[in-house]
Amino acid sequence: MKALQTAGWSVLATTMVFGQAPPQRLEFEVASIRPAAPLTPQTAVVGLRLDGAQARIGAMTMKDYVAMAYRVKAYQVTGPDWISTERWDLNAKLPDGATASQIPEMVQSLLSDRFQMKVHRDQKDFPVYALIPGKTPLKLKESPLDSAAGEARGAFSAVGSGSAAGVSVNLGNGTYYTFADNKFEIRKMSMAVLAGTLERYVDRPIIDMTGLAGTYDLTLNLTPEDYQAMLIRAAVSSGVVLPPQALRLMDGNSSASLLDALQQVGLKLDARKAPLDLVVIDQIQKTPTEN
Repeated sequence: MKALQTAGWSVLATTMVFGQAPPQRLEFEVASIRPAAPLTPQTAVVGLRLDGAQARIGAMTMKDYVAMAYRVKAYQVTGPDWISTERWDLNAKLPDGATASQIPEMVQSLLSDRFQMKVHRDQKDFPVYALIPGKTPLKLKESPLDSAAGEARGAFSAVGSGSAAGVSVNLGNGTYYTFADNKFEIRKMSMAVLAGTLERYVDRPIIDMTGLAGTYDLTLNLTPEDYQAMLIRAAVSSGVVLPPQALRLMDGNSSASLLDALQQVGLKLDARKAPLDLVVIDQIQKTPTEN
């Protein structure tokens, strides 16, 4: 079954002290954004690469760009239907002294300038899963991140690829996962990133409530039926168009083997409701101004 997984992008939000002067507007020194070549279900590579001052973001939807810009998940962005389907390539140069952690604010500026985008914030209750410790003892292997020397030199990569054989996502510093052969192989991953990873394969968002601060290795084995249904769900959530007969394979599959696999390592997905922030697009042009 064919699938595509968009690489995750997650950074800590900054705060501003009361009375402090507004921060200087962050923007790329030079930026070009153009429609991406059509993706095929057979294979695709999506995500961000930073090499020195040069940033390249490939084949992400407008919804993904907005989510990156405002440091939220894609399901927390609402707007016109086309933002979930049309994909864009961005090539940009960072100003001197800028870091990868400032790219979201630069993307905000670019969306405002090139697409005349205006947004407001809201909040809404969502059905979610809370990722929490289970009743059985934790059986997680703690695995420290690799050296950040590459990032210190200005190199950064957060890319994902997908094909009929499965999904592979590399988030840098040794953090990655593969979803293939009826299992997840997860390496050097925090619980927050694990929650964000798994939610692409299930029917609702996942919020990390484990209280665990480390990074871990784990393997989650699935039944072939659940694996196939979850692969289809990930493809759909990433904007891949599949025929009706493929979509029907999701019917009646509850991801029960994923719940069992998490339970075996001492974790649990608990269904509940929770208020989540929204970024609502009030205005956006479908065609950007000239590069």
